Amino acid sequence: MFATITSIIILLFILIILFKQKFKAKQFNLLGCHVMVTGGSSGIGKCIAIEAAKIGANVTIVARNKNKLQSALENIKAQCLNHNQKFNYLSVDLAGDYDIVKKSFDNAIREMGPLYMFVNCAGMAICGTLECNSSSDIMQMINTNLISTIQATKAVINDMKHNGYGSIVITSSLASFCGIFGLSVYSATKFGLRGFAEALSMETKNYGVKITLALPPDTDTPGYANENKGKPLETFLISETAKLFTPEEVGSKILQDALDGHFFSTVGLEGYLMTVSCAGMAPYTTYLELICQVFCTGILRLVSVYYLSMFDKIIKNCKLDRDFGNRNL
Repeated sequence: MFATITSIIILLFILIILFKQKFKAKQFNLLGCHVMVTGGSSGIGKCIAIEAAKIGANVTIVARNKNKLQSALENIKAQCLNHNQKFNYLSVDLAGDYDIVKKSFDNAIREMGPLYMFVNCAGMAICGTLECNSSSDIMQMINTNLISTIQATKAVINDMKHNGYGSIVITSSLASFCGIFGLSVYSATKFGLRGFAEALSMETKNYGVKITLALPPDTDTPGYANENKGKPLETFLISETAKLFTPEEVGSKILQDALDGHFFSTVGLEGYLMTVSCAGMAPYTTYLELICQVFCTGILRLVSVYYLSMFDKIIKNCKLDRDFGNRNL
């Protein structure tokens, strides 16, 4: 039964891809346009900045660590399309004093030109059940994932609406659709970013500014390696049920989807199917996307229940093994 449902879904997915290729929107040319990327010193953010540089954009990367920013900027410059491109970095705490964030961004825009694309990629995860997360861990995730994105976007949104064009990327996670054991606080921040992106889309669509909600899966970045150090066994085993992607794959797809004006940006079959099953009140980009959401949601609910039962089994078995081990001590 489940194999049949899966086969149908895969067939639908292939048909959707074929239609997307046929009716693909014309991509905006970033040649000479200013692209700013937060979290741009490493991981997905750095890869997005490199991809933008390859197609001729002027690139500003933003993070806190000045040494990492300088090193990353040299890597990005090495991939540029031509020698007329401009590159810059900003060392600023995006969750800190808003006036400082705003002033830093305004200075960069004066130097580099009006923003066409603003990519929020700053983020981090500290794994552990809620009782294991310290208050400082909780606040660090809220500040890095949520407050940083809101403040950074606030600093550029008025100018972009006034210009009447542009694209803003909010990088959330597939964890904004599905709460996972050991990621309760992280999931809360990512759910928050989804709501932020949906509301922001309503606020900007009549001003020519498009919003893209990026939903990367597990990605092989320095942040992911650090996250794995304290990851509970349950979280680790659940993560193993999905593929690990490279930051280059994810960064390239996010940039492509933003240029094509898509609200959702996902990588791989599982990510796309989650946007279909959890679309809710999210904006839709094409009628084809809407039709898929309307007709596939019911079937995909059955698939999601299957995965939930699999995850519950993993969690239950880990608890039994832990309880058995404690009894033998």
